[in-house]
Amino acid sequence: QAVPAGSHVRLNLQTGEREAKLPDTENGQSDTREERRRRRLGKVDVDANSFTSEELKKALAKMKASEKAERKAREEEVRKKFRPIEQLKEEFEKLNMKIETDYEIMVKLISKFNSSASTLDEKVAALYDLEYYVHQVDNAKDFLSLGGLQLVTEGLNNSEASLKEHAAFVLGAALSSNPKVQIEAMEGGALQKLLVILATEQPLAVRKKVRSGAAPLGTAGFVLSSALFALSSLLRHFPYAQQQFLKLGGLQVLRSLFRHKGMEPLRVRVVTLLYDLIMEKMLLEDSQHGEQMEEKIQQYQQVRLVPAVVEQGWCALVPNLLAMPEHDTREKVLKLVGVLVAFCREHYRGDPALGTTLSLLRSEYEELAAEEQREGDKDGYFRELLGSVNTIIQELR
Repeated sequence: QAVPAGSHVRLNLQTGEREAKLPDTENGQSDTREERRRRRLGKVDVDANSFTSEELKKALAKMKASEKAERKAREEEVRKKFRPIEQLKEEFEKLNMKIETDYEIMVKLISKFNSSASTLDEKVAALYDLEYYVHQVDNAKDFLSLGGLQLVTEGLNNSEASLKEHAAFVLGAALSSNPKVQIEAMEGGALQKLLVILATEQPLAVRKKVRSGAAPLGTAGFVLSSALFALSSLLRHFPYAQQQFLKLGGLQVLRSLFRHKGMEPLRVRVVTLLYDLIMEKMLLEDSQHGEQMEEKIQQYQQVRLVPAVVEQGWCALVPNLLAMPEHDTREKVLKLVGVLVAFCREHYRGDPALGTTLSLLRSEYEELAAEEQREGDKDGYFRELLGSVNTIIQELR
């Protein structure tokens, strides 16, 4: 350290070092070199020599006690937020005892539905829950092995409309995309029972419809809807069922839904079903396939659906639905008309009402498509509908 000018300097004979007396500090005392060093480091009075060993032990003990208290406080705070692991284990064990598999749940629901001690409401509730579970393919197979499919098929004959309705919904859910269940359902007479419901429940639904001609009231209308859902699930991707459907007069039964007012929603679903069945066969015949598909193609060749549709007057029935105001309904009808135009061309050309309807639809959808395009949607919904209308008009020229 440099010695300030004017300081008194002396030589320390013991150490051989020079020592200088620095100017007094503010308190009038002279700082030693060690004191100045400690002040620069901000560590005044930390010289270990200033503490005894006992004092150091006490200081360390206080530090440990303080850390222990802080740790204990943190643990207590954690305990308030979270439950002990032992308590959680006990609760999980209790929960695990209550967890049931889908299989076990279906066993109980089937038993509840089949029990003579169950009330009507309890049986309906059991069917309602079963519909949720049998949508899954594996659950539907278990449902079949448990005898549930046979029970709900028999339930289609029940005199209680609510049971008949929910039994049809469960059947339709189990049949969806499940060939094994479809085969068993055909062998159990499900197709015949569904056609009977669709044929016999219509008069009840018509008698209960509202005066304005809206959808049918009461459970009869719901039974028809559920039966049509189950029938659609049974026929899709199952050529043998489609063939038997035609033999049993299924098209005539569906055609009867077009006789009375108030059946419009069901008619749209029938149109959708027919379109799906026709396209299903056409796509399979046009696709590349191997030897494994030959048998299925041969089965579809036995299904004479389009000729039956033409023979039974569907060429005239379907276009009438284009007068409905809903765009979604028109879309479905246009799809089926677009498929049938190759087979119903002469009839369509001679139908002035159809020509007028198509012209009106083209004008309407040209405006809507233009509005879509102005909004930045170049490939919008209405442009697609306009394309369907223009294609049909072009085919009929």
